[in-house]
Amino acid sequence: MVESRSIDFIPDSERHGSLASQFTLWLSANLQITAIVTGALAVVLGGDVFWSLIALLIGQMVGGVVMALHGAQGPQLGLPQMISSRVQFGVYGAMIPIVLVCLMYVGFSASGTVLAGQAVAQLLNVDDAAGITIFAVIIVILTILGYRTIHFIGRIASIIGVAAFAFMFSTLFAHHDVGTLLANRHFSIASFLLSMSLSASWQIAFGPYVADYSRYLPRSTSSVGTFFAVGLGSVIGAHASMVFGVFAAALAGSQFAHHEVSFIVGLGSSGAVAALLYFSIAFGKVTVTTLNAYGSFMSMATIVSGFRGQRTMSTRHRLLYILAMVAASTALALIGRHSFLKEFTAFILFLLAFFTPWSAINLVDYYCFTKSRYDVPALTDPSGRYGRWNVMAITVYVVGVLVQMPFISTSFYTGPLVDDLGGTDISWILGLVVPAVLYYVCARASARIIPERLILPADVQELRKQAH
Repeated sequence: MVESRSIDFIPDSERHGSLASQFTLWLSANLQITAIVTGALAVVLGGDVFWSLIALLIGQMVGGVVMALHGAQGPQLGLPQMISSRVQFGVYGAMIPIVLVCLMYVGFSASGTVLAGQAVAQLLNVDDAAGITIFAVIIVILTILGYRTIHFIGRIASIIGVAAFAFMFSTLFAHHDVGTLLANRHFSIASFLLSMSLSASWQIAFGPYVADYSRYLPRSTSSVGTFFAVGLGSVIGAHASMVFGVFAAALAGSQFAHHEVSFIVGLGSSGAVAALLYFSIAFGKVTVTTLNAYGSFMSMATIVSGFRGQRTMSTRHRLLYILAMVAASTALALIGRHSFLKEFTAFILFLLAFFTPWSAINLVDYYCFTKSRYDVPALTDPSGRYGRWNVMAITVYVVGVLVQMPFISTSFYTGPLVDDLGGTDISWILGLVVPAVLYYVCARASARIIPERLILPADVQELRKQAH
């Protein structure tokens, strides 16, 4: 029941799973309360219902393509996503984006734990702090069990999520005049692009770990099939959640902030039905919060193994990393549970500045140059093919971050050019395009030698035997 692999390569003899489990995993990871709240922000921050729905869909599709392209790498490489970043950044250089990825995991876990804790508290009739703590214990257990359990929970959560959302949408349409909400239109380019940013950032933020959950698939699995299974599951789930969030926020007005879970459940539900919805909300957060905890362990293991030259990690260290990361996110959830909505908004928007350049570099390198022809043993050797630091890639990454700064608009930082654009945040678009073009040009001009095929640890061992 307990997964034995961590950051090491998954050999063909241990590959398993199907594309159906990829779809259900990412569907369930997105049919959840945090995605509802993210969609609600489009209205809370000034947008109307009609144009917010369109903008969110466009952002989903753009971000979903980026996210699914990362997911398609898993079966081909059999490696965690951030380990493979050493190909672009170097064995030590890859730690720069990985540290930021760890912050992302902790932040998303904390925000999700706040909402799940509210649901658990309502379900068990305890206070929010107790609900948050109970939920955190469940996440620790599931994360320790690992990959197979995560996919199993994803299948169950997808069924519960579809049933819960079907009921909530039917109740919403039966008890409220949705047509009136759609008829109230006041287009604003700033609000439109903000809504796009919310959904695009939601999808792009999955990029640093999506391949972690497809790396056990057989290497013969179609890359196109993986792309659509992962992408459609994520986009369909996230958009359904965000659409519901838009309608909920439009109906709630000022009542939504700090009472997100209770208001959503209260839209036509009470008694036993409300209890079932609270359960579905809590269970819906299990999948994605476990993904975050599992991803944080993998990222921490990647950082430490880079300095130590390790390819594997002991069960003891694995447990310690999981406990440390879940404890950190739980502490943040307990401290910030009363100011969740405002801080979460700033968090997810500001994250784009650091993850879009990494995503652009990784995708351009994989699909335009290396095409899965990685030297796996060299990924743990600072003196090997990929070196300690890839100055070119790190420079492009830094440029990709800096070029966004004048255009970022969040509650704690606003770039100097935002006002000239009417308050519009276009930073994430520049963060994808500029580093992608720069890296492509620089990589074509570089003299690095790419292997003719994927080099596996077994290949190196065979060569050593032949040499002796």
